[in-house]
Amino acid sequence: MKKIILLFLIIIPFQVSASTSIVVMDLDSGRILYQNNAKEKKLIASITKIMTAIITIENINLDKKITVGKEVLKSYGTNTYIEVGEELRVIDLLYGLILRSGNDAALTLSNNVFNNEEEFIKQMNNKSASLGMHKTIFNNSHGLDEETENYSTAYDYALLSRYAYQNKIYREIASTKKYTIKTNKKTYIWYNRNKLLNNYKYCTGGKNGYTPSAGKTLVTTASKDNLNLTIVTLNDPNSYDTHESLYNYYFNKYNNIKIIDKNEYNKTSNLINNNYKVNNSFYYPLTSLEEKQIKTKIIVDSTDNDKASLHIYLGKEEIGELQLEQK
Repeated sequence: MKKIILLFLIIIPFQVSASTSIVVMDLDSGRILYQNNAKEKKLIASITKIMTAIITIENINLDKKITVGKEVLKSYGTNTYIEVGEELRVIDLLYGLILRSGNDAALTLSNNVFNNEEEFIKQMNNKSASLGMHKTIFNNSHGLDEETENYSTAYDYALLSRYAYQNKIYREIASTKKYTIKTNKKTYIWYNRNKLLNNYKYCTGGKNGYTPSAGKTLVTTASKDNLNLTIVTLNDPNSYDTHESLYNYYFNKYNNIKIIDKNEYNKTSNLINNNYKVNNSFYYPLTSLEEKQIKTKIIVDSTDNDKASLHIYLGKEEIGELQLEQK
């Protein structure tokens, strides 16, 4: 009898270097759709400035005017070219920080938000810890790594991207393609250096970075058909191509499914369901095959029937929980 050998061709939708770190995460649920070297610590270059922006937005009046100090004289690399004695609002500096990737803007903010750079960097690390970014360490606000170094992982930065995306002001800045301001000294026109924002129609923002030691680093967000994703790549020489390929693949593979519709659920005539109601709907990114594997279970507190919760499972994995109230 002849042996029949079946060959299966595995089609890889994207190619990445073995040294590249990648995470694809759903912004709403936090589900990781793809990862490669996700928790390997690496230099992060100017994507540092995402944290710089968040610390600034959360801790100072954005309309406050700041007078640029001598700290900018030691700035190099990508700059906004603001001058000592120039007056800018905090919000203007934030646009220069994210769009132009201004190292001078980073130094100006980190020296003024808490009145000293050391406290600013301390708060960057405190925020990292609070977000579960356990392998992240900041030693400066800009990402240059010749004197001091900032380290993180693709996973940690996906957590930060998800957190930052929830901030309306950051989201607006990161999605801006062009920004013009006039100060007491001159007029600036800044264009967003995140090339994906112009080249990929579903891109909603992000931040790029590069140093010779870190290589190319890139954090982006994109939205399509109610599915909101973020991608982080560290040390990827083809970062923009990688991000676009990954978005195309995962937007095609996943849908953001409304597993629990609170309005429909609360109309049910099921005996146990009829005793309880939910106050929120529940969405989750699923493939067409995974949609068939969803199960739900109501758990009632044995000591207090008023306390109950609805647990949602993908196969055997619990992916969500909704608190229930008695009708």
